[in-house]
Amino acid sequence: MTGQRYISPYTDFGFKYIFGSELNKEYLISFLNALFEGRHHIKDITYQNSEHLDEVVYSRRAIFDVYCTTDKGDHIIVEMQNVDQDYFADRMVYYSTFPIREQAKRGDWDYKLNPVYTIGILNFIFDKNSEDVHHEAKLMNVATKEVFYDKLSFITIELPKFNKKEDELLTLYDKWLFVLRNLSRLMERPAALQERVFASLFRHAEIDKMQPNERRQYEKSLFDYNDINNSNVKHFREGKEEGLKEGAKEKAIEIARNLKAAGVDDAVILATTGLDENELKSI
Repeated sequence: MTGQRYISPYTDFGFKYIFGSELNKEYLISFLNALFEGRHHIKDITYQNSEHLDEVVYSRRAIFDVYCTTDKGDHIIVEMQNVDQDYFADRMVYYSTFPIREQAKRGDWDYKLNPVYTIGILNFIFDKNSEDVHHEAKLMNVATKEVFYDKLSFITIELPKFNKKEDELLTLYDKWLFVLRNLSRLMERPAALQERVFASLFRHAEIDKMQPNERRQYEKSLFDYNDINNSNVKHFREGKEEGLKEGAKEKAIEIARNLKAAGVDDAVILATTGLDENELKSI
C-alpha cells in the first residue's frame, strides 16, 4: 500500500468501514440524501442484520454490504459490486425479496408495505447503451408507460462512467461519487469537498489511524480486491485480443468473397487476405 493514504471503498472492508458503522452513520445518511436529491429526506437510519437465509429446503444465503431502515420505515440495501455478472439485475430483484417478506405481519394484515430500495454501486459498465451514470428502475405499466408500483426501486450507479474533475462537482451527489471513485488515489481532501461530512470522512478513512486489527482486515480485503481486479483486467485483454483476431478474420473473408466473385485468381486472393486454402474453399 505504498503511497496510499486513504482506504479504498472498492474493497469489502473499506466500503463497510465507511458506510456500515453505527458510529459513522452520518456518511450513509449524507450519501443517501444526496442520491435521492430532495425526493426523500432521511434524518436517521437503523442498521439491520445484513445476513439472510432464504426459506427453502436448500437455503441460499444472501449477505448485503449494508442494510438499513430509515426513520420513515423505508428499507434500503446498498451493495458495492466489483465484478460484472450475467444476472446482476436478477440478483438485485432477489435481494429485494428479503426486506419485502420481513414486513409480513402475523394475523390479520392488509399487505401494506413500506418502500424498498436496492442500490448497486458498480465498478463496471452495466448499461452499455447509455452514457448515464445513474439509473433507476421501477415496476411499470407496459401499456401506459407509467409507474405501476412506486415502492420498489432498483438503482444502479456506474462509477467507471463518472469522470467529473474537482472543478466540475456541482452537487453533493457529484461529490460523493467523486469520493467513491477516487478516495484511495487522493493524498489530501480536495478543496471542493468543504462539507463537514467530508472533513470527518477523510479523517476516518486514513489508513495510518486504523487500529492494528482493522488494518490487517483492510490489507486482506485489499489483496482480495486486487486479485479480482487483476483477473478481470487479464480476461478483458484476452477477450479484446480474441475479438480483434475474429474481426480481422471476418474482414479477410469478406474481402476474399468479393475478390472471388470478381473472378480473381485463388493464388492472388490467398496472398492478399492471408487465408489458407481450406478457408477459401469454404467461401
